[in-house]
Amino acid sequence: MQFYPLLLYSPQVPDSMTTAAAAAAAGEIPTEEARPPRALYSFGRPWPEFNEGISYTDTFRCAGATTTLIEFYSTNYKSSAPLPGWIQRIRNGQITVNGEVTTDPDMALREGSKLVYHRLPWQEPFAPHLLDVLYEDNDMIALNKPSGLQVLPKGLFQQRTVLAQLQLKDWKMPSSFCSKQKDVQSHPVPVHRLGRGTSGLLLCAKTKLAKARLAAYFAEGATNAGKNRSRKISKFYRALVTGILQNDEVTITQPIGLVRYPGVAEGLYAACSSGKPSMSKVCVLERFELHNQTLVQVEIHSGRPHQIRIHLAYIGHPLVDDPLYGIGGQPNFDAPEFSHDQSHCSSATDPTDSRGAARYS
Repeated sequence: MQFYPLLLYSPQVPDSMTTAAAAAAAGEIPTEEARPPRALYSFGRPWPEFNEGISYTDTFRCAGATTTLIEFYSTNYKSSAPLPGWIQRIRNGQITVNGEVTTDPDMALREGSKLVYHRLPWQEPFAPHLLDVLYEDNDMIALNKPSGLQVLPKGLFQQRTVLAQLQLKDWKMPSSFCSKQKDVQSHPVPVHRLGRGTSGLLLCAKTKLAKARLAAYFAEGATNAGKNRSRKISKFYRALVTGILQNDEVTITQPIGLVRYPGVAEGLYAACSSGKPSMSKVCVLERFELHNQTLVQVEIHSGRPHQIRIHLAYIGHPLVDDPLYGIGGQPNFDAPEFSHDQSHCSSATDPTDSRGAARYS
């Protein structure tokens, strides 16, 4: 499965952020190859063998009948572990009630009790730790995120993330930024997300003020999806899809929402009439009749999860080798493990420069 994302930035962004867009790609990406801009430098600390574990907090609300500690966890979090598993965790002293360790599974809970489950440290799956910096100024940095590295903590990856590396680095802020104003103090965080298997451009803010402004620009596109309004950030992708698109241009406005999927408690995103407004504009770049494939450019006016995969599948042209979404934009219920995507977001640039390429999501 292949697609090639490209972010375009318009000059309404504050000066330093605008120059970041042009500087990140100017003259660096060959028009015919999917190569990222040359890195200014790289940073990242090797991951420790084990993470620090994680704590999950709950406040008990009484529903009437007496509830024991084991009843609370085995009922509310049965997808996390079976009954014997929760009993073992309690007896191991991994759960505190109002700050006190308890090893009695049959302890009766009181209204308002604060429960904390302390998950023991574990060895997270392999993830790269080095990050290439493509552009940096006082407000933001553009990173070339490698495939296999998660952006924010989730699931098995609580420490091996882009966020962790940003927080571990000693950022040298100029003296003019050494202020008591909280919005201009160092606060490096990603502004948007890329899937763990996705490689490519990731924008990160260096201060709270920059984060708020950039996040607003990204959110603006989703809010105005389907509306004819100018946007400060535009996102373009190149995708290789199955089949031959007959029309040179197609606009897709199918809503996207959550549907039930076996083994996934929260469900999966798919084409859904009750979902959120979504809009993608597809333009054919090249047709490969011999291979029954089409190379397209997709401009997304909203940022729904798996939007490109779902929208292209919805119109009958799923991404090449997509294991999850079939024709109609619905998940295949016999799909193999679908979390290991391999996409690439290759550039950020000014609207006057539309170069860029990448692979798969």
